[in-house]
Amino acid sequence: MNTDALAAPTGGFLDRYFKLTEHGTNVRTEMVAGLTTFLTMAYIIFVNPSILGDAGMPKGAVFVATCLIAALGTTIMGLYANYPIALAPGMGLNAYFAYVVVLGMGYKWEVALGAVFVSGCLFLLVTLTGLREQIIKGIPHSLRVAITVGIGMFLAIIALKSAGIVAASKATYVTLGDLHQPSVVLAAIGFFVIVALDKLKVRGAILVGILLVTVLSFFFGGNKFAGIFSAPPSIEPTLFKLDIAGAFSVGILNVVLVFFLVELFDATGTLMGVAKRAGLLVPGKMDRMNKALLADSGAIFAGSLLGTSSTTAYIESASGVQAGGRTGLTAVTVALLFLLCLFISPLAGSVPAYATAPALFFVACLMLRDLTELEWDDSTEVIPAAVTALVMPFTYSIANGLAFGFITYGLLKLLTGKAREVHYMVWIIGAIFLYKFIFVGGH
Repeated sequence: MNTDALAAPTGGFLDRYFKLTEHGTNVRTEMVAGLTTFLTMAYIIFVNPSILGDAGMPKGAVFVATCLIAALGTTIMGLYANYPIALAPGMGLNAYFAYVVVLGMGYKWEVALGAVFVSGCLFLLVTLTGLREQIIKGIPHSLRVAITVGIGMFLAIIALKSAGIVAASKATYVTLGDLHQPSVVLAAIGFFVIVALDKLKVRGAILVGILLVTVLSFFFGGNKFAGIFSAPPSIEPTLFKLDIAGAFSVGILNVVLVFFLVELFDATGTLMGVAKRAGLLVPGKMDRMNKALLADSGAIFAGSLLGTSSTTAYIESASGVQAGGRTGLTAVTVALLFLLCLFISPLAGSVPAYATAPALFFVACLMLRDLTELEWDDSTEVIPAAVTALVMPFTYSIANGLAFGFITYGLLKLLTGKAREVHYMVWIIGAIFLYKFIFVGGH
């Protein structure tokens, strides 16, 4: 292959469609950027089936759904919005889907998929009508920070439990697990390898950690090797299996609200952050951002039809931007690589929970850094944020954290004479959660 031809703007179809020359890039740079982004987020094809599998969903079908929605959503982002941003099922929301909605509340996974679909439709509606921007402006910065931090803590306790480091205790609720178990030792090795490789700026550090622990599990963990390549499993067990009617039941309305709010902040924040880093937020040229918002909105309910939890923009896309990605060609490259992953289902099925636990814990640790953005001198801001973040892991529910946070924020502002500082959206969301606690109950 003539790499010089790839490096130089040629005026060809790709250059014209993605406006490569205009953005100071070329085909080779965009493809390298796409590979970089893919390597940093490919862990999701192993982690998502593992988490949703705990909810009783067929892992093979979830694996296919994960690859397909990542490819589909990212392709739309690339071709429609021309953004170098990749989409895939989001971390945190998949855990909430499996461990809270299904295992905690007792809803069937089909109903949970229905809730994802409804939240996706709401998400698309508020994007098309412009309400998305109003809601984002209305939610205080401290609560937005707290949502990220709280989800990080929630992921941390799930990861520690999957690794066997944290175990149940009647006396103290949680305690230290059996550190002599091979799963604990292998998970610890994986975690330190991931952190070390990330510090050394090795691309795909998380993916390397997962694969290393998986390989070691064949020798020391009693795991059985099932091969690497095969035809993709059938997606039929999850395709169109969502229960939308069940999602409209009274008890799951707060679940839809949680999906919607987390999708709203996570996706919007990621899109804005990565686009800003790529220098794409140019005044007067926001039409691409609006298209990007539509692309990630549409991917949510499309994913629920295929059989996976909420799809969102990935912050790992920043690694591709760092490598020079500036256009949708980066995203299209990522999408093609996810399609190729459909043929490694035996390897994905061999990955044990304690191999993905280090990846979860690493992501959780990184999410805590947003704590530095809180206004620690203002108790009416920092206390609701702390309540939000702490309640999530301690009640094993993102929903409860959001509810307590919004209610606490409104009450503290009211009691300190600062009610006028509170946007009406906070009162509305807080009132919904308060009504739910009083008339519907917990969970």
